[in-house]
Amino acid sequence: MSHSSEIFLAKSKIKAADLQHRRTINFNMGRYNASVPKGKEQFDNLHLAREQAKNVKWRAIETLDKQLEEFELQLNKKGGKVIWAETAEEAIAEILKICKAKNCKTLVKSKSMATEEIHLNKAMEENGIESIETDLGEYIQQLDDEPPYHIVTPAMHKSKEDVARLFARKLNTPPDYTPEQLTQVARDILRKKYVEAEVGVTGANFIISDIGGVAVTENEGNARLSCAFPKTHIVVVGIEKVIPSVTDLALFWPLLSTFGTGQKITSYNSIITGPKQPGEVDGPEEMYVILLDNGRTNILKNPAMRESLYCIRCGACLNACPVYKNIGGHTYGTTYSGPIGSVITPHLRGMNEYKHLSFASSLCGNCTEVCAVKINLHELLLENRKESVEEGNTSFAERAVWKIWRMACLNRRMMNVGNGSLKNKVVNGLFKDWKRNRADLHFSQKTFNQMWKERFKK
Repeated sequence: MSHSSEIFLAKSKIKAADLQHRRTINFNMGRYNASVPKGKEQFDNLHLAREQAKNVKWRAIETLDKQLEEFELQLNKKGGKVIWAETAEEAIAEILKICKAKNCKTLVKSKSMATEEIHLNKAMEENGIESIETDLGEYIQQLDDEPPYHIVTPAMHKSKEDVARLFARKLNTPPDYTPEQLTQVARDILRKKYVEAEVGVTGANFIISDIGGVAVTENEGNARLSCAFPKTHIVVVGIEKVIPSVTDLALFWPLLSTFGTGQKITSYNSIITGPKQPGEVDGPEEMYVILLDNGRTNILKNPAMRESLYCIRCGACLNACPVYKNIGGHTYGTTYSGPIGSVITPHLRGMNEYKHLSFASSLCGNCTEVCAVKINLHELLLENRKESVEEGNTSFAERAVWKIWRMACLNRRMMNVGNGSLKNKVVNGLFKDWKRNRADLHFSQKTFNQMWKERFKK
């Protein structure tokens, strides 16, 4: 058992028994579940829209090298610069190089899972640069020294009372402040940071190859301010976020909004195609786009898993997953939690260390059912399990037990040996580690084969 697996099991046991956590999550997800059906009403044929989106992403991923080269070519024409980062360390080194060249003391950052993946805030802090989260949910999590809990809603696990207590402790606000008052406090603090910051960092929901553009969708306007106010704009984005054409946004923006938050479209939608051009009064003087690999090509070269790169990070699979709703986002111990995280993390960070995530699933298929781009998530979880075994990431005892189990299942006489009581004693006695976090197995006193013969003696 890996170290990560031991931590996962320990945290799961605690969180699953936390009824207050479950009440908060059920309340917040209940609001999401009430909104999504209304958002879906905008589609005349939702099934067809999802199928078309999957086909567009299939085309983009199958021609990924050409799409990225076209993106770089078009962005360069507008004065932007593309940096290719194979690892998180390379991405951090490039960002630090830019920040030092600009004598950066303060960096503002909009919501971005890619920057969470490379641990940007920690790296900036270690180098004496103040890195400020400007998304309200991310800002709340930064104040509480916690990573995001959810791909879309980082502070989903916190109630309004939790946030009020946090602000009172960290910002000396009255503990009875309403959500509106707390939001105003955060706004007043963050608005000053936009003006002070030398560098702004954003992620990207999509990168558009035919125009060399970066598409960002949001509800607060903080991403626009993060990329427009500072003189230098840095985009950190995974290479899989590419779409072939700007016209594809007409499909992807509504899908992302509906499946992410239940909206028909988010409040702010921006397409950024480079730094400030001659004659323009707004925008940064320099723009860099860091194309992050960090294990994505491991998935790309695996035909069975390549489909997972279609993900648009809407978070719908997390909201649908019974495991996620019971153990929460932080228990996974990874940047990407829930079903999609369980699929991609073993390939991004190592199968041996993170194979347990693919086993932490009921395989109910609800994640596949709600996926905006129809990724067969539950089948990919099974594929991960298969690959884990084929790579030898199992113990001798586990392999021996399954071999015996297989022999017994293929031999009727062995299956009929002993009554249910004997089988219960043997299995529950032998598989102590397996049943440590599960209920006891209870075998029937008679096998189906025996009951059939007794019923139909002729």
